[in-house]
Amino acid sequence: MEALRQDDPRRFGRFTALARFHEGASAVRYVARDTASGEVALITAARPELAAVPAYRRRFQAEARTAERLAGGWVAPPLDTGEEPETPADGPETLWTAAGYVPALPLAEAIGIAGPLDERALRILGAGIAEILSRVHAAGAVLQGLAPGTVLLAADGPRLTAFGPLGAAASAEARPGGQLSVRLGYLTPEQIEGKEVSAASDLFVLGLLLAYAATGTTPFTEGPAEEAARRIAGDEPELDAVPEALRELITNCLAKDPAARPTAGTVAAELALEGAAGLARGGWLPERLAAAVADQEARVLALEAPEENPDTPEKAPAPVSAEAPEPVEDTAAPEPAEGATAPQSEDARPEDAAPVDAPASPVETSVAPAPAGSPATAEPEDARPVDAPAPREPAASAAGGDGDIGEDRGTTRFLNTGPRPPQNDRPTTQLSLPAELVAPPGTAPAPVAQPIPPALPVAPVAPQHPGPTHGGPAPYPAAALPAGPAGSGGAGGGPMVSLPLPPAPPPVPDPAASRRTLLTIAAAAVGGLIVGGGSVAALGSGDTAVATDDKPAPKPRRTLPGQAPEPRWIYTHPASESSPLTTAVWRDKLLLVTSESQASAVDLRTGKRLWQRADGAKGQAALAAGADLVFVASPSEFLWLSPKNGKVVHRVRYTDAFADLPGLAVGPLAGNSGPVVWFTGSHTVTVKAPKPKKGKKKGKDKEVVQAHFFAYDIVQRKELWRTPVPAGRAPGTPAYRVVVDRSADVLVRQDAVSLTAAEVKAAKGKGSIRSFDQKTGKLLWTKQYAAASPEAATGGDEDGTLYAAVGKDLQAFETDTTKPLWRVEGSDGSVFGTPLVAGPLIHTTERSQLVGAVERESGRLVWRRSTEVPGTGNAPSLTLSGSEKTLVAADAVQVTAFSAADGERLWKFQDIGSADPKGATVSAPYRALAAGETVVVQRDRAFYAFPVA
Repeated sequence: MEALRQDDPRRFGRFTALARFHEGASAVRYVARDTASGEVALITAARPELAAVPAYRRRFQAEARTAERLAGGWVAPPLDTGEEPETPADGPETLWTAAGYVPALPLAEAIGIAGPLDERALRILGAGIAEILSRVHAAGAVLQGLAPGTVLLAADGPRLTAFGPLGAAASAEARPGGQLSVRLGYLTPEQIEGKEVSAASDLFVLGLLLAYAATGTTPFTEGPAEEAARRIAGDEPELDAVPEALRELITNCLAKDPAARPTAGTVAAELALEGAAGLARGGWLPERLAAAVADQEARVLALEAPEENPDTPEKAPAPVSAEAPEPVEDTAAPEPAEGATAPQSEDARPEDAAPVDAPASPVETSVAPAPAGSPATAEPEDARPVDAPAPREPAASAAGGDGDIGEDRGTTRFLNTGPRPPQNDRPTTQLSLPAELVAPPGTAPAPVAQPIPPALPVAPVAPQHPGPTHGGPAPYPAAALPAGPAGSGGAGGGPMVSLPLPPAPPPVPDPAASRRTLLTIAAAAVGGLIVGGGSVAALGSGDTAVATDDKPAPKPRRTLPGQAPEPRWIYTHPASESSPLTTAVWRDKLLLVTSESQASAVDLRTGKRLWQRADGAKGQAALAAGADLVFVASPSEFLWLSPKNGKVVHRVRYTDAFADLPGLAVGPLAGNSGPVVWFTGSHTVTVKAPKPKKGKKKGKDKEVVQAHFFAYDIVQRKELWRTPVPAGRAPGTPAYRVVVDRSADVLVRQDAVSLTAAEVKAAKGKGSIRSFDQKTGKLLWTKQYAAASPEAATGGDEDGTLYAAVGKDLQAFETDTTKPLWRVEGSDGSVFGTPLVAGPLIHTTERSQLVGAVERESGRLVWRRSTEVPGTGNAPSLTLSGSEKTLVAADAVQVTAFSAADGERLWKFQDIGSADPKGATVSAPYRALAAGETVVVQRDRAFYAFPVA
């Protein structure tokens, strides 16, 4: 944090700037206060010279919208967004957003103060960031916003402050023709190979970030700069200093193959199963960092708005005029011969400096910094004022004949990685500056000095020494990358890859701006990212891509491989109401949700709640009662509701329908078929003691639970039959589940938890299946199948086959004779879950997180795939889409979609939920419900409607 500079804006809407918080490549963050309410905010203001570029403005606003969507938990909620007024004649208006201020330290600064983080702090940091990534990836997007400067450490957990490439840029520069050159800080192997980034790319960068937090240095930075790309693409990371318990996970994140990296949800679960917020309770920062955060908060509270000077402009002045003398551009001489004087330290010269007389080359050469203490070593950058780069000759146009597109074509810089001494509030430090401004050619360069503003009061700073310490970011020597096939003079100049950015609406055509803007991304050179128009195009050697600003709105972004499609809608059950108890789909039109307080309906087309009805409180799964009524079984009555408004059309109380069973307690619905539902119920009767014999005392009357199994027609609203069954464990209602509904009988099994102790003992570890006559309810038979336990998952079909988990295997039996038909071997140490019958196949699920398909007739394994969820738990529950083409597996960690025919893994979905640092961690499992061409995924209060085949 530092004092405001003379040309800093003083007002941002209702906020008054108090101090600079952090300076980035594309924006400056300020601490500001609403003078009316006293609310403190963190303002992110675009640099004026960049805000004048239409492409930058659109991208800045797109990333602001991303931040708004992610608000909550580890993302500070937005407070205000600067309206985009018309650009005044005297210069661009300030482009800004405001978020709630949370006392926190940038990760790089924290490492400089206290050194690497311990294992617990690393777990909280990684889990918190992974929770954010999981929410981003769930929508099919890629963040690309991770860097040591974009992650903050607060007292209750981490915070993320960048939500796209602009926010995490290591450098940004406006170039001729409306182009914007953005250099990113980290590379991934797939970017070096010229491939598209994906969610897995975020995981690679997360691995780099965690390794940096654990050791103070970033992997792959040791060694010659010109070999950096080779090291990233081919070398294994040096992680010996990483805590052993985390080493394997970080190694997996840094896998060269994106498909081999874990998902964000997996990382979050492995680092903190109870969630980052849960693990951070009671404090998580080392004492020195906690004190630094508290000190920052105290100084922010003590800040007062600077006095307004009428001569002080409220916004940055316009760029230096063309008549101003240009600075002499620093140059980097060719690498000296052995024994020659060391060249000037890289941090003391402009980042993109090049030899004056060097021939044009697609690969920018670089010079390593001189050893500390040598005569050529410059004073540490954070200990001295930095001169703002002045205008230079504009870069060659992208449309030029030499194919030069104006990007940084071969420079890889690992920012925020090197050691430096601890620092604290250097009042004049500029962490990053735009490379240069545009000026007419032929003007003699001359440096333009900046005045040193007054410093804020700061705590004493420890003496700085030139020796290496765990510190914040320092520029890493540029790494040369191979030129493109066209050679040094050809187009491309190096491997290219497209980095997906948030979609942005097309701008209003600007007559003063060029109608055509070149869009390229040179990610293999770490981010020679050129943004223009509303799209991103990849350029290879010899290719040309042009985007225009005067085009129709962009089409929806293509779903990345492995990413869930964009939800049709997202519905969140109100926090003011109790959590959902049951959910059901009614005729592919309504999503019915019941809770302790009411039943409610959500339109499956729009995701909007239509109505709520208190009568349906604690109701069981809603069913279709004919074409125009919703049936709900509540604890005391059956209800038939109008699907339009939830009005109660019919009501049948149990005391009326079953008058001969006073006090009837209805258990969970066992199943349904068409208009018929099956359920169990029990009531208590008093059995009088028998008349005693002469001379004997009368015995006591006994309270006995009697149970029945019912069939009920919900269209005709009448009982079809009931049959007495053994009472279950107290309170007495047995829990039945229909295994299969056949034409002549219905097969049911009793849940093991409702068996009495006597029944468990008599079963001798084996489960039973009961057959009841469809017309009369008469018990036909009770059978056991091999060694299938009472807890074993079972299923069946109308053709007379029953499927049951036996040990670690899945076996098929002839239902009426119990004759074994075939067996499918399962994984060691695992068991099968409830199978799902679909046409000629039966879909299988295992606790080892394997999902598959088996031929019903022969037992031949058709396919078997893993959901890639680590460890074992309950077997994923299976749901088929309406067309039976997509199989959805839902467990406690994620939802995975497969092609039902061949097992191709289509996409994954994870949503950590809103991890409120002061609230409960979301730990509910996922559930999937099919509705036509939609699958509704539920996790606690959140519902997502995904399109499926």
